[in-house]
Amino acid sequence: MKKFLLVVLIFLHAGIVATAQTTKRTEHLKQLWFAYNNQTRFSDKWGMWADLHARTKEKFATNFSQSILRFGLTYYVTDNTKLTAGLAYVSIYPDGNRQITQPELRLWQQVQWHTKHGQNKMMQWFRLEERFRRKLQNDSTLADGNNFNFRLRYNIWYDIPLSKRGLQPKTVSLVVNDEVHINFGKEIVNNYFDQNRLFVGLKYQFTEQTNLQVGYMNLFQQLAAGNRYRNINAVRFFYFQNLDLRKKDK
Repeated sequence: MKKFLLVVLIFLHAGIVATAQTTKRTEHLKQLWFAYNNQTRFSDKWGMWADLHARTKEKFATNFSQSILRFGLTYYVTDNTKLTAGLAYVSIYPDGNRQITQPELRLWQQVQWHTKHGQNKMMQWFRLEERFRRKLQNDSTLADGNNFNFRLRYNIWYDIPLSKRGLQPKTVSLVVNDEVHINFGKEIVNNYFDQNRLFVGLKYQFTEQTNLQVGYMNLFQQLAAGNRYRNINAVRFFYFQNLDLRKKDK
């Protein structure tokens, strides 16, 4: 059932992209995405979330388009289910005629859960964001106040080992990941569907706590105008660190 869901998401994503490319104005970009992701558990019930992102603008290595610094406090309902709430600071760098960096603050809340199917692992989350983006007076000046909207994100991630040893240190696995973003709020008029991110890549497990995931991501986004779209082909480098600082029984 889970594999069927992944297949459906992939075909749905491909269909949306194909439709937009034939009927709408679509901007095509090539980017590099880098991220450091950390989840640290302090006790049976409490932990921390932190991630840092940097993304190039176009042609893989031309300037930067965006950076994100995000933190959160995590409550462990069980070992496999956790609730997180936090704050993110986003910098949207100059683009087109805009000559200044536009800042954005995001409050976010998330429920995340993990399941295991044989040697395969699956992770899912629902994330709600409250986005406060500074208004622009013109292409070179920030205005007072913020534009605001909510965004709901659903993420499904599947990890398939390529070794008989399973998901162990010094092994490689196949990762398939899809995340859908939906906008809502009174300021959203045309783009209730925000974007879809489909990722396929390889994961190298350095230790039980650290791994590197490298692969291809396609991001398809509907812009606020409603009849304009963005299609990003990106190479993604994500480093993950999952630490458990609880005292071990001797």
